[in-house]
Order: sequence, then structure tokens, then C-alpha cells
Amino acid sequence: MMKTMVLGKTGLVVTKPAFGALPIQRRSKEEGAAILRRAYEGGIRYFDTANAYTDSEEKVGMALSDVRKDVVISTKSQGRDYDTVKKHIALSLERMRTDYIDLFQFHLVSNWEEIDRGAYDAALEAKEKGYVRHIGVTSHSLSFAFEAVESGRFETMQYPFSYLSNDEEFRLVALCREKDMGYIAMKSLAGGLLSNARAVHAFMREQENVVPIYGIQTMEELEQWLALAEEDPAMDDELKAVIDGDRAQLSGQFCRSCGYCMPCPQGIEIRNCARMDMLIRRSPWRPYFTPEWQAKMERINDCVECGRCRSRCPYKLDTPRILKYMLKDYREFYEAHKNEL
Repeated sequence: MMKTMVLGKTGLVVTKPAFGALPIQRRSKEEGAAILRRAYEGGIRYFDTANAYTDSEEKVGMALSDVRKDVVISTKSQGRDYDTVKKHIALSLERMRTDYIDLFQFHLVSNWEEIDRGAYDAALEAKEKGYVRHIGVTSHSLSFAFEAVESGRFETMQYPFSYLSNDEEFRLVALCREKDMGYIAMKSLAGGLLSNARAVHAFMREQENVVPIYGIQTMEELEQWLALAEEDPAMDDELKAVIDGDRAQLSGQFCRSCGYCMPCPQGIEIRNCARMDMLIRRSPWRPYFTPEWQAKMERINDCVECGRCRSRCPYKLDTPRILKYMLKDYREFYEAHKNEL
């Protein structure tokens, strides 16, 4: 039986884990709908998507419209004015073949000015008309996240959270619990850096007010999470050792691949290049040494240190310095392993 929890003051009963529908935009409509339907059949009852995820909402509608009353669906809008938010809500309803959205979230907000120009009024109006049942927010800005929780204007917070999170991020989770605000954890795998799903599951199992969203794009990935949900492994010494090891290796100045730094004026694919050392050591490394990937990494040489990426990073990373280190490490790794290609 899939575990459930109440999403704060919304009263929405959601499964833990939830299905993150961003990656299925990379699948065909038929494949994506099949994965979503299998998730439902496997017991998942909470699905999170966004207006900007190309055809993700359409796939949600294809797969789940006939069982709409049995599932909780959240979507998001990066609209920052009244007309855009109103348009996005109408479009989401149409795409998902539903007449209501359980949770509408303002997406990737970093300051109040972004949603104080009528955008919030549009969401309230939609809520009054029954098109939206609850209003939440997502962010990568920790300072704004705390302000948003304290404001009382939202019922849920979606923010990156994993066992690599720092003390302040754990404090945000605690504040949401205190305020009875639903906490939705994005990037529970730290942007793909965490590779031990059992350890991730056991950690999230202990976070009583957190529902993790796992981005799923293949049936194999889905079956892994469904099997873990059924087994429901608890924390033990072996998994604690895995977590301690990952924290020692990965915590601190690592790129979460949030993409706030992009686009780069020089065309550098920062969100992946800035974490290449972990990608080539914690997943199959050969795919990252194709001519295409080598060209992407060498583009780091074009960095003019304009500072845009550094100023945009919500985690205050010194991105140009990190990129230069990544290129040096990438070249050294290549020299050590080129005979194995």
C-alpha cells in the first residue's frame, strides 16, 4: 500500500512519493501517457507538472482524465501578470482535460515584485471560481522561500531538498511544518548526483511533512520507485553510511542544475558542465566523452567572466571558477581513461 500524507493546510491527501512529470516531455505522447498510467496503477496518486513542460500536461490528461477524481494534480505557471496567469490556468485545464487544478503554483519565484503585478489576483480569482483549489509557490531563492512561508499567502512551498541540504534548508522544512504549510521537495536526487535510490527513499521516509517528487522518464525508473515504495526500506546503518559518504563528497559548493544561470552569452551549457566531475564519476562516463560533449566542455574556454551566471545563481556559487575546474578535471579524466573508450 502506497504511503500517504496530508499536504499541509490544503488537506490534500497525496502519495509519498509523487510523480514529477517534467522528464516525460522527452517521450512520445503514447509512451509518456503509458508511464503515467502505470504510475497510477502502481499506486501513485500525486502528479506534478507545469505549463512550460511542453506537452507534459497533455500526457497527464491522456493518461488520467478518466480517473481524475482519484488523483491530485499540481501544475505551475511562470506568468508574472494577470493576463498571462489567467491564460495559463485556462490552457492547463484544457490540456489536462479537467475542470479544476488541485494545486496551482507560481513557478520559480525569487522576489515579491515578480508576482505583485496582478498575477496573484488572477490565481485568487480562479480559486474563487473553482478552477483552482489551492495556491502554492516554487523557488530556488532561500531568502524568498522563508518570506513566502511567513507571508501566509501560499499553502505549499516547493523547494530543492535532499539529504545534501544544508542547515538553513532543513530549517525551511521545519518552518513549513510549524506553519502547517505543505512542503514539496524538488530535486530530491540533487539534480541527479544521488545514485542510491534506497538511501534517498529511507531519508525521505523520515521527513514527515515532505512529499518528494521524483522526475521519471522511463518505465524502468518508475518500476524502481514503485518497488521501493512497496518495500519501504527504513534507515539502517548501511544506508546511513551511504548518506554520510555522499555528504562528505558532495555537500557544499555543488551545482543543483536549476538553470537560473542560463543562457550563457558564450553558449556554455552551464547547468551540466558545472557538475561534470560528479556526472562522470557517479553514472556511466562514456556518454560524456562523445565529440559533442567534448566540444561543449571546451566551450568553457570562451568564458569571459562577465559575471552574469554568478549574479544569477541562487546558491551564490562562483560559477566561472567552478567551470574552469570542471574543464581541467574533465581533461585529466579523459587522459586517464581514453584507452577505454
